[in-house]
Amino acid sequence: MQKILSHVRRCVEDFDMIAEGDSIAVGVSGGKDSLAALCALAQLSRFYPKKFEVKAISLDLGYDEMDFSPVARLCETLEVPYKVVKTDIKTIVFDIRKESNPCSLCANMRRGALNNAALELGCSKVALGHHLDDAVDTFLMSLIYEGRLSCFTPVTYLDRCGVTLLRPLLYCREFEIKALARKLELPVVKNACPADTNSKRHRVKEIAESLKLERADIYEKVFGAIQRLPLPGWETK
Repeated sequence: MQKILSHVRRCVEDFDMIAEGDSIAVGVSGGKDSLAALCALAQLSRFYPKKFEVKAISLDLGYDEMDFSPVARLCETLEVPYKVVKTDIKTIVFDIRKESNPCSLCANMRRGALNNAALELGCSKVALGHHLDDAVDTFLMSLIYEGRLSCFTPVTYLDRCGVTLLRPLLYCREFEIKALARKLELPVVKNACPADTNSKRHRVKEIAESLKLERADIYEKVFGAIQRLPLPGWETK
């Protein structure tokens, strides 16, 4: 946790993510990444010079197999307010629309539901669990499938709804988060989506893993390139 916290604090300060009095909602999907973001921000809120509060939100997408009660117990331990928001996203995407490529529509609907829930809780900032590996995968997806240099940004202001998205885990590697999840025995909720491992992102991760056989630091190299350009929105303070 200390190593993760050091990464998170440096990221928060490099991109000026937190202001005095902020109320930040963590989007908790139940995966290891969002749980790590929740734990890290909850810990950071206890000693960070700028006082802020943390709340947690999970979206019930409509999969009966996904039980968020262990996440609720974790939030009790962390003394973080927690809310589960029921949605019809699974029904709309798979049963009504019968999307053959459901990821884009699902992601848009999840973002909208999460942002609305955050505003209802009085939070103008939403923290997501994207880490360094996610940034590199997104960059490679844009390069390979769209022919452009692009990636999400560490801080993204959504002017339509007035919510600012934060990605405080961007300096953390995925293997570090996996180690944290094992060490703390985080209550990971398995993703029940049938498209979870059948996507462009999953394919890009397979490509990156194959490249690691020749270049073990491939993720660090690509992430460094993103920072050195820098891509728009990646300028540090």
